[in-house]
Amino acid sequence: MEINKAIKSLALYAENEGLTEKEDFYYIINQICQVLELDSFEDCYIEEVAPLEEILNAILDFAINKGICEDSVVYRDLFDTKIMGVITPRPSEVIKAFNAHYKNSPQEATDYYYNLSKKTDYIREYRIKNDVKWVTETEYGDIDITINLSKPEKDPKAIAAALKMKQSAYPKCQLCRENEGYAGRVNHPARQNHRIIPIELSGSDFFLQYSPYVYYNEHCIVLNKDHIPMVINKSAFDKLLAFVEKFPHYFVGSNADLPIVGGSILTHEHFQGGRYEFAMAKAPIETKLGFDGFDDVEAGIVKWPMSVIRIASEDKARLSELADRILNAWRGYTDEEAFIFAETDGEPHNTITPIARMRNGRYELDLVLRNNITTKECPLGFYHPHPEYHNIKKENIGLIEVMGLAVLPSRLKEEMSLLRDAILSGADIEQDERIAKHKAWADKIMAENDINAANCEDILKAEIGKVFTAILGQCGVFERNEKGKEQFIKFAKSV
Repeated sequence: MEINKAIKSLALYAENEGLTEKEDFYYIINQICQVLELDSFEDCYIEEVAPLEEILNAILDFAINKGICEDSVVYRDLFDTKIMGVITPRPSEVIKAFNAHYKNSPQEATDYYYNLSKKTDYIREYRIKNDVKWVTETEYGDIDITINLSKPEKDPKAIAAALKMKQSAYPKCQLCRENEGYAGRVNHPARQNHRIIPIELSGSDFFLQYSPYVYYNEHCIVLNKDHIPMVINKSAFDKLLAFVEKFPHYFVGSNADLPIVGGSILTHEHFQGGRYEFAMAKAPIETKLGFDGFDDVEAGIVKWPMSVIRIASEDKARLSELADRILNAWRGYTDEEAFIFAETDGEPHNTITPIARMRNGRYELDLVLRNNITTKECPLGFYHPHPEYHNIKKENIGLIEVMGLAVLPSRLKEEMSLLRDAILSGADIEQDERIAKHKAWADKIMAENDINAANCEDILKAEIGKVFTAILGQCGVFERNEKGKEQFIKFAKSV
């Protein structure tokens, strides 16, 4: 696509999608020309506006040929975000529109905001559609498996450039409000097309935004106005419940506040939510529990590989009060027989991953008991993927995965393709260093299945699902057997 056509197409795209007004047309044309270091524009006929990805690729190719953008995924992302920033409405306009929609309904407000995030390319739909997704049937329900490919990996050129860069503390992290409109750099994503919505949660100032990588439908992030550390306490429960009161069609949860069992960013208080029902939310209570003084709160152990207490009430204050009591009891709980230690050598191990939702007019909290103790055999964490499963996943099990959605490393797409070919051809898996780590796992799969070209891929996917379900079980602090159930109930009685 010729550059003048690309420029005009982007201006028309912005107008058609309601990002700009008709009166803004030549202003937008000139702003794009300025970014492209052009001092003139030749009008041209556009029969039909091309898809956004095609328009941006044409503009990026021109910028690379002109020498104002380097040809690598990181630099292309920095440059096309700069271009999209030109057609993205100002923060004040977005907030005003969101609040106007919210007066009609919370869902109308989030529909507007989510669609805006896609139209402005903050959520890159054309990348997300490349993610590999499937469902595995288990005794706990349908578990979602994803190999996420939408988050670009840094190329060697960008990594080298980042090493030479002077370290910057602005923004302090990728969640901070200062990211809104930020130009980015090779070690920090550009955010000129990023807009955030101020909300108040239990007396604290927060912002709502969407995740650009969308692990599930309307995957949102709720971040504290201030760069303060993650803490799970009564205040956190109050904030989660306040959020689902404001947005009853969304769930919201928090990663735990300790390393290994916590999220990737523990330095900035934030929650994750969205419009999606995970397998854990669908899982029933299998053992009812009662807590003294809380006869008005329904409680029980959830049928789930991890150790989850679900509590529900129409009164969010009562729910928060009980959650706080359970948390405080768990923080100090030790059961040596169950290999649960509240602390070792002064280091605390017990915490909770909480998830809030509205269901049938009641507030509901799922409290997932977590422990981050390490052992000689499991130096990355005992209640963590064990070494025999590191060929599939060895990264932390965070909030999203706790609820039943596996976020597996992008390397697995190529590795599973290579493994499939090796299995079908009878090649020696151990001789290919890219898949040698899968040898023992593959041998077991081949011994247990009659594999052919028609079913190999499906069998591998099903086996990955089984591994992820087993990993969730390893992350459960109480085992899924009668002894573990007794130990779980013993803890509940101690609350």
